[in-house]
Amino acid sequence: MAATERRDKAGAIIAAALALPGVLAHAENAPEHGEVALKYLHYQDSQPGLKRIRVEAPSLYVLAPLGSRWSVEGSFVYDSVSGATPRYHTAISGATPRMTEERKAGDVKVTRYLERSSYSVGVSRSSERDYTSTAASLEAGFSSDDGNRTWNLGVGYAADRIGSMNDSTVNERKRTGEALVGVTQAVTANDLVQLNATFSAGRGYYSDPYKEPDVRPRKRDQAVALVRWNHHFGEIGSTLRTSYRFYRDSFGIKAHTVGGEWVQHLGTLVTVTPSLRYYSQSAARFYFDPVYDPDVGAPYPPGYFTNPPQFISPDQRLSSFGAVTVGLKLALQLGPEWSTDVKAEHYEQRSSWRVGGTGSPGLDPFRATFVQVGIGKRF
Repeated sequence: MAATERRDKAGAIIAAALALPGVLAHAENAPEHGEVALKYLHYQDSQPGLKRIRVEAPSLYVLAPLGSRWSVEGSFVYDSVSGATPRYHTAISGATPRMTEERKAGDVKVTRYLERSSYSVGVSRSSERDYTSTAASLEAGFSSDDGNRTWNLGVGYAADRIGSMNDSTVNERKRTGEALVGVTQAVTANDLVQLNATFSAGRGYYSDPYKEPDVRPRKRDQAVALVRWNHHFGEIGSTLRTSYRFYRDSFGIKAHTVGGEWVQHLGTLVTVTPSLRYYSQSAARFYFDPVYDPDVGAPYPPGYFTNPPQFISPDQRLSSFGAVTVGLKLALQLGPEWSTDVKAEHYEQRSSWRVGGTGSPGLDPFRATFVQVGIGKRF
């Protein structure tokens, strides 16, 4: 069950490393210092009357330069998951039995730096009782002669195996290929812009074995366009980071995400970063609202047994809704080598918050809180 709550995220690290940096990184420059960071994440989500999934996740990240032309970085995370989720829509009476589960995930990336370019290869692995994911990626970056523009290219492949703790006969696979192209441009001395386009094609098992009824297409094509803009206000020592993301897939979902962060330095040792993000999506074509057959009852829609549809799902994540995330991060420089930070976010999802419509009816609000603390050391 926990795997299906995260399956859209577990294999999505193929090209995620090509994110906008705080400052423009020259493609030919290896990191001058190594870094090790320990973090601990607490996550809890809920809906009215039901505390759902709880996650405790310590993680370790290491970055090490290998001479002036190579670097290696890697991370490891251990998730301890407990709780329950509804088997259909947000019905508390239809919640799955409470469970506990563990997930272990790690990744390693090696980068080679040349004049005006860099090349990386990465591998990752995530494993739990009912879901495993293995992925590999190739990335390349090319900078202009003046160092103000960097082109990024990336390709990746993920192979997932899906099972079920409730049904031992479930033994499915999913394969996903992904490609990314992006450009980062220093527009002025204080403005940095990035444009990214990502395309992925997946084939295999996308249904959720813990929800009933749930039968989804065995292929999913996805496209993402991402725009980021950073503006630095030198006179007050702050930076505004903004982003817009458009997503669409072959399930029929279209989504918009708008986000902003304000990075404020308080002296030389303290940084405060409040953030705000809004998300809105349309429903998948095969999602059905919580209206049930008058004779058979929940979770089956009217006419399900007389004329069953080819594809169908009551998964709330495939419904039409809007969501808001509010966050705050506090970072403290403890010295030339040590630093620490704490970050808290609150996420709330409601059907009525969708832009351009009322959203899917009959669903309870969904809420989640994230609290992460960390400490890091440069060497």
